[in-house]
Amino acid sequence: MNIRFFNNLGNKITIRNLSIFILVVVISGWIGHWLDTFINNQETETPGMGLWLITPSIFALLLRIFAKDGWKDFGLKPNLKGNIRWYLISLLAFPVIITLTILIGKGLGLISTPTFSISTVGVFAYTFLLGLLPMFIKNIFEEFAWRGYLAPKVYSLNINIFIGHLIVGFIWAIWHLPYYLFFLDQNYIQEFTTLSLPMFLFMVLITYLSWAIVFGELRLLTNSVWPTVLIHMVEDAFLIQLFTEKHIIIAPNTDWLVSPMSGLISIILFLLLGIWLGTKRKSKMSAVYGNT
Repeated sequence: MNIRFFNNLGNKITIRNLSIFILVVVISGWIGHWLDTFINNQETETPGMGLWLITPSIFALLLRIFAKDGWKDFGLKPNLKGNIRWYLISLLAFPVIITLTILIGKGLGLISTPTFSISTVGVFAYTFLLGLLPMFIKNIFEEFAWRGYLAPKVYSLNINIFIGHLIVGFIWAIWHLPYYLFFLDQNYIQEFTTLSLPMFLFMVLITYLSWAIVFGELRLLTNSVWPTVLIHMVEDAFLIQLFTEKHIIIAPNTDWLVSPMSGLISIILFLLLGIWLGTKRKSKMSAVYGNT
């Protein structure tokens, strides 16, 4: 009776804090946009964008300190022992899936690589490596909020793990909406897609759902937030350069299928990876509980 009471109390606190967290982070970008409008800031990186970017991690920190959320499920320890392969997957998943998507797109005649040469591959690798450190720092803020706070709290509600991944992915995607609508220059978006903005945003939503499955499974397999920081770091450093430097050209209005960023092919590949990781997690859990 007492154990059930404390479990119910814990769930109520978690649901309350999750509700507050979700509300704050979802509206943070809109408040940031209002702030930029109010001060008439026309710069590319605005105070409103800064507010939007740091709010999830700062608010997660506040909830852990002041709202009885604690630190046990933060996942701050790297837990490298027995998890090296999951760390390797976090580093290789995006380069491998992006490369496969590009090769499929080229096979279909929908992607061209006009700048491809041995020298450009070297320049790409060099620029990619230079971009890792700033992206690592940036994604500490992001992943400490999403996989360091939101994901473990959602999983703790004892709902289906796959549904939990989708909930996290949906909130993650909705948080990004003001970024694409207000903070990111519309001309810059055109470097990533030839689709209409509504169609692009729809594909981005589905993309975040598929990514959330992979990120979430890595989080659960390692019980650490660091693999998700690494996979997010590689994603940013790899994809941004791929598009902004025009290393690939996608046939107009076929982004929905072959875009390495938000195309159906890459979404399916990430979904398959997430399902495979899920089977490995279940096998790992069976082995652990089978030996106890």
